[in-house]
Amino acid sequence: MRIDAGRFTVRLAESERDVAAAQRLRYRVFVEEMGATPDPEDAKLRQERDRFDPYFEHLLLIDNESESNDPLDYVAGVYRLMTGSAARAGIGFYGASEYDLTKMIEFPEETLELGRSCVSAKHRGGAGMHLLWTGLGQYVAEHGVRIMFGTASFHGADPKPLAQPLSYLYYNHLAPEDLRVRAIEGAYEPMNLLPEDQVDKAQAMRQIPALIKAYIRLGGFVGDGAYVDHEFNTVDVCLLMDTARMVDRYRKFYQTDGAAPSGAQV
Repeated sequence: MRIDAGRFTVRLAESERDVAAAQRLRYRVFVEEMGATPDPEDAKLRQERDRFDPYFEHLLLIDNESESNDPLDYVAGVYRLMTGSAARAGIGFYGASEYDLTKMIEFPEETLELGRSCVSAKHRGGAGMHLLWTGLGQYVAEHGVRIMFGTASFHGADPKPLAQPLSYLYYNHLAPEDLRVRAIEGAYEPMNLLPEDQVDKAQAMRQIPALIKAYIRLGGFVGDGAYVDHEFNTVDVCLLMDTARMVDRYRKFYQTDGAAPSGAQV
């Protein structure tokens, strides 16, 4: 797949250099902006990498007019993608280190794990983000994906200041039982930190990152329990989207024009 639109191109990575450019962007966002702790070798290269990268497809937003002196600075946005078919045949899902994904592994239709989603600061919320989500929609349609899922992050590694948004998501957007993955034993952090009658929706929404808001508005759900990722300095929730349950007006928008969340998904 390929989308050409003036300044931007959306396509899958086609070379090791493309993947390295995606990893350079991830380093700038996750390490330099969000405070993740890099591996010493990654810090030398200024690339955020892990052992899953060779098994994933990397959907890229390419800035054709980049004027940076950095030869790897041509990628302005990225999604890391793995279908359930590929995961079962290879290394498995990345998110299994945080959530029990048995329900995704055993799901009878195609699934898609999204991860390492980020966009450069200067392109967040603009036309480039629309194109990246349009490309994701095309990928979903081409592969017959029924369920999309992946961990998304709140900045900081302490759930307590996130009591309002976590409680709001738990009481209002908890996944139905057939999709309700759960944070792994020993790392499970409850999301219902407040009684339901003490949740202030306005305050909660102000704290919810734009990426999570976008999926929720499209009819998405969250799994049961949060996960504290100390390496990335985040509190993670597992987002799930049943494409068959998306409201019609959003399904059409998602697959054609695209939506435009910003933020990060690890």
